[in-house]
Amino acid sequence: MNNTELIRKSLAKRYRREKRFRAYGVMAILVGFVFLVMLLTDIVSKAIPAFTQHWIRLEVYFDPDALGVEIPAYDAALRNGNYNLLLKKSMQSMFPELKKRRDKRKLTALISSGAEYQLRNLLLAEPYLLGQTQTVWLLADDDLDTYYKAADKTSAVRLSEKQRAWADKLMADGRVESRFNTILLTSGDSREPEQAGIRGAVAGSFYTLLITLLLSFPLGVATAIYLEEFAPRNRWVDLIEVNINNLAAVPSIVFGLLGLAVFINYFGLPRSAPLVGGLVLTLMTLPTIIIASRSAIKAVPPSISQAALGIGASRTQTVFQHVLPLAMPGILTGTIIGLAQALGETAPLLMIGMVAFIVDIPQGFLDSATVLPVQIYLWADSPERAFVAKTSAAMLILLLFLVAMNGLAVLLRKKFERRW
Repeated sequence: MNNTELIRKSLAKRYRREKRFRAYGVMAILVGFVFLVMLLTDIVSKAIPAFTQHWIRLEVYFDPDALGVEIPAYDAALRNGNYNLLLKKSMQSMFPELKKRRDKRKLTALISSGAEYQLRNLLLAEPYLLGQTQTVWLLADDDLDTYYKAADKTSAVRLSEKQRAWADKLMADGRVESRFNTILLTSGDSREPEQAGIRGAVAGSFYTLLITLLLSFPLGVATAIYLEEFAPRNRWVDLIEVNINNLAAVPSIVFGLLGLAVFINYFGLPRSAPLVGGLVLTLMTLPTIIIASRSAIKAVPPSISQAALGIGASRTQTVFQHVLPLAMPGILTGTIIGLAQALGETAPLLMIGMVAFIVDIPQGFLDSATVLPVQIYLWADSPERAFVAKTSAAMLILLLFLVAMNGLAVLLRKKFERRW
């Protein structure tokens, strides 16, 4: 066999290996894509019910005697009225055959526990309704809402047979309506699933990320500029660079322990505050921004700085007027990716107390707050069935934020990057 034939055989064998390698790569991509589609399909299918909510129409008589007030009534008296009694009377008027106290309690339980506050707010806004009958739409309880949304009605095990019959009668009488669940987007957390929303968690995430951005961006960029352009080449600088690279691989919970020890125990900053959360996430995000910024600065051709120095510019002028503007698209991309990573973090924030049950919407950096990933963790641990859909909806919203931030990073890179 001559050399030509040997070469042909070896080439054919090599080509077959390359085809197999490509096939393995395509198979790996397809498997990953299939699992991704399965995950997203599962999240979306479970999240869809959370975006609708059932309401019940009642004719409520604002009875002054039941409320314990007199006409005319002042706000202080109206605030302390017995609105729960109004609900009971309105519900029982639709089912006059109920005589047992236990059945009456089960009937009233079909309405959300927050319905009495809806009535109170309505009467405070329109005091002239006192002594009149008004048609109002009240929020259904989470068990009733789950029953209406369930494909298999027998799976709503938390409703008794009597409650299911009453629920069917309400639906048949046209007293039930499904609406877009604005409460999910406009309310804070609650023990009752039908009243729980993500607005408090979103506000906490906003304040926390704002602190993280304001601290990590200037510190990270300044560090990268110094290490890349001004730092002398010695063993101390090498040690700093190695430690920065190592910090990027440190588990995030370690930063939470550091924040607990330093910011809370030593400096006495308040627990569960976005300020502390932002400081912890800054420590975690800094290595990512520093490494990305250094890579962006290195990508600028040396001829740019050499030309600036050649015409008399100082080293500082060269860096800040020529190198930094050209490196800024890469720096911004790294910063956005670092912030997206910080947005999805849970472990470090659990260590500083941001796992607390927070009902009020935070109004500042020192108010008690939680963040969206921690809110998902809290809801996933709740036993109520309706929180399953809420958890999936919060996951979906968090994924949309992450996709938007990563998409912004890609757009910035595509729009401002330069080919050298």
